[in-house]
Amino acid sequence: MKKTIRYITALTALMLMWLMGVQDASASVYTWSRYDLSFETPDGGFVTYNTPTRFEIQWEDMVMTVQLYSQDKGDEKKMLTENLQRKALGYSMYDLHDGKIKVKGFKKTYSIDGTMPDGSRAIIADIVSKHQNLIIEVTVNYLYGNREIVEDMIKSFAENKTQQPNHERKHQKVQPKHKADKEKQKKQEPARPARKEKLYDA
Repeated sequence: MKKTIRYITALTALMLMWLMGVQDASASVYTWSRYDLSFETPDGGFVTYNTPTRFEIQWEDMVMTVQLYSQDKGDEKKMLTENLQRKALGYSMYDLHDGKIKVKGFKKTYSIDGTMPDGSRAIIADIVSKHQNLIIEVTVNYLYGNREIVEDMIKSFAENKTQQPNHERKHQKVQPKHKADKEKQKKQEPARPARKEKLYDA
């Protein structure tokens, strides 16, 4: 009985450590210098494709593809929403919904999400540049439960000379100073800084 209790306690502690690790996991930053474009992904991904206009990275439970396109003239909204529908149907996605993801610093983001034939989830987002004749298409195939991570990756895209990704600010509760001081003392060592990678620019 004591062994079982010890085992459960150890397992619970490991789960808590894992959950804390997921929240404070370090990240990798990728940049396309030619386009002053950068974005952030969770650490531990394996880059499977890297060219001047296409990038692909995968993890055990997720695959992300980034494809760069030139903008065409015409009705942007109609053209891009039809393009997203066509791509989703090309993947045989079903249960499709228009997304509502906003990426700071870009003209507009159009997205669609749904279910893949194998039951996994997918999202396709077209991010329209304000400053260049550029559309960044991000496709992520992921397992249920990873939605927040996927949205954070898409929202991290940034177009700036400093080549730093966007970081969405979380709203914090205002609390008394003595509570804030206690929390400061409890804090563990800070998370490792993001690893920076340059993408193929040729």
